[in-house]
Amino acid sequence: MTFTAAELDYLRSQPLGRLATVDADGAPQVNPVGFRVTSSGDVLIGGYAMAKTRKYRNVSATGRAALVVDDLAARDPWTVRGIEIRGRAEATTSDAPPIPG
Repeated sequence: MTFTAAELDYLRSQPLGRLATVDADGAPQVNPVGFRVTSSGDVLIGGYAMAKTRKYRNVSATGRAALVVDDLAARDPWTVRGIEIRGRAEATTSDAPPIPG
């Protein structure tokens, strides 16, 4: 996915997103996750014992995921901002965890 400079700045300013996956039967799951965006625009999600999680198994089974990153820029006036990223996902085992802990 290609992000604009403004989108990259926003994503890099946020520490937390919500990862949505579905299992092989189509049952949805959403989890808060840490992430980072590489210089090439890949979004890396990591965490403690990731390979043992349902979200990891779901991505392994389906190859699909969505990540929502959002926040409240202001309460008065109410100003919400965010990005939804949907598409192909890959569960890797050979890489060092992209996000510690």
